[in-house]
Formats: sequence, C-alpha cells, structure tokens
Amino acid sequence: MSFWKGLLGGLFGGGREASPEDAPAGEAVEYKGFRIRPAPYPAGAQFQTAGIIEKEIGGETKEYRFVRAETHASRGDAENFALTKGRQIIDEQGERIFKD
Repeated sequence: MSFWKGLLGGLFGGGREASPEDAPAGEAVEYKGFRIRPAPYPAGAQFQTAGIIEKEIGGETKEYRFVRAETHASRGDAENFALTKGRQIIDEQGERIFKD
C-alpha cells in the first residue's frame, strides 16, 4: 500500500514533506549584534519551530540554522517562538554557535 501511496503522491505533488531548507525566512530582527530570522515550515497541520541566526564576523556573514521540537497552530505563533528561541540561543552560546 505504501508503494502506491508514494507513487501517486509523487505524481500529484505529494509524498515529500517540507524541510527547514524549504522554509522562506522571515524578516530579520536585530538582537545583541546578531540577526534572527524566523523560518518555520509546515509539519502536518502545524508549523515547526525553526530559524536562522546570522552575524558578520571578520567580514564574513556566519549563519546558524536551528530547528526545535515545538510545533504551533499558526505560522505567526511559530515565528514568534523562533525569535524567542533565537534570543535564548544567543544568550546561552553567543558566537560559539558558529564554531565548527
């Protein structure tokens, strides 16, 4: 049965779930010299918490992507929560998030 579901889903545009890379990032919010861009993506009937933290370091823009387990009923709620999580990550780790 899953074979047919996958085949038909692929033919009609389904079968592939959204991922963080597919999410359009929202408008950046400045916080302590960093930029936080919420980037929630659909997860079933909900929106997954996700975002991007950026900072200019040594003339290069560094980027850190994060995804959290929380889901929300609306994109707006997920964006607001992503901003909150982004601030928390910055407060706890600062520039260490960009270390390899």
